[in-house]
Amino acid sequence: MAGTASPRSDPARLTRFLAASSGADTVEITGLQPLRGGSVQENWGLGARFAGGALDGDQQLVLRTDTATRLADSLTRVQEFAVLRAAFAAGVTVPEPLFACEDTGVWGRPFFVMRRIEGIAAADQITGDAALDPALPAIAEQLGRELSRIHRIRPPRSDLAFLAPYAEVKAARQIAGFRAYLDRHSTPRPVLEWGIRWLDTHTHSPAEPVLCHHDFRTGNYLLDGTALAAILDWEFAGWGDPHEDIGWFCCKGWRFARLDREAGGIADRAPFYRGYESESGCLIDPRRVRFWEVFASVRWAIIALQQHYRYMFGGERSLDLALTGRRATECELEILMQLDCADG
Repeated sequence: MAGTASPRSDPARLTRFLAASSGADTVEITGLQPLRGGSVQENWGLGARFAGGALDGDQQLVLRTDTATRLADSLTRVQEFAVLRAAFAAGVTVPEPLFACEDTGVWGRPFFVMRRIEGIAAADQITGDAALDPALPAIAEQLGRELSRIHRIRPPRSDLAFLAPYAEVKAARQIAGFRAYLDRHSTPRPVLEWGIRWLDTHTHSPAEPVLCHHDFRTGNYLLDGTALAAILDWEFAGWGDPHEDIGWFCCKGWRFARLDREAGGIADRAPFYRGYESESGCLIDPRRVRFWEVFASVRWAIIALQQHYRYMFGGERSLDLALTGRRATECELEILMQLDCADG
């Protein structure tokens, strides 16, 4: 077997699982190596040679499993697989989901397997590569279309019955969760408290819920050259207000090298909004987007603190997690700028 296997992996059990799931007579693992990225989950490049069955021949796959610790809001891998399958069926550009496994004897943790798609996801490369500049507005428009297709998935869905009901995740409940987290936090964060208070007093009436990706941003999609190849990382998906995903994509925390480009660091809002509105037939409400952008700054700050605590107290010795904590301070600065002279 080529590559470096996870110390938890059992190649014999993995090949048996792949054979049984695909209907193959035999499976030979030809490569297994960790993939870069994925601070919340762990991804492995998996090469396999199938003899017979649905995947007959050489295949390049991705095995996605849990890291040593996980964020409380993250779906399980089997749940994420179900969301990915729903998105694939809805025509969203995602890697084809193939098999899911809850048997921890196979890998040590639950996992799922999907087709591997080549491309670049690194946000600093996408936003910082001048050679991509001419193509970025069209990519932003395509991302708007993709987001609209995600939002066509609506409750009730028996295949997504594990998702928390919208009443439990709408803005007011999430804001209360932020406050509860800060109440337990060892260090006072007065700017976050102020941001939470502003959100509390500026909530809108609940929207008709849709499936939200909840981490739709630059860094979570693949580009193959100038073509959009896949939307990735569905571990936070759930029912929500469609403007929540739009605000998250546009918030300053996810613009990386190009803070001046409000749509994901790749373009002005116009092409992104145009793609979304033309595909959905619905107009974007700027007031709701503004609320969800402030919300995004608070949420990203909370996530940054949680990631830092995975390093400090959860036993994950990752420099990336250790450094993520500083992003909370960046978010606080953005909140101060967002709410300076705010109306109402």
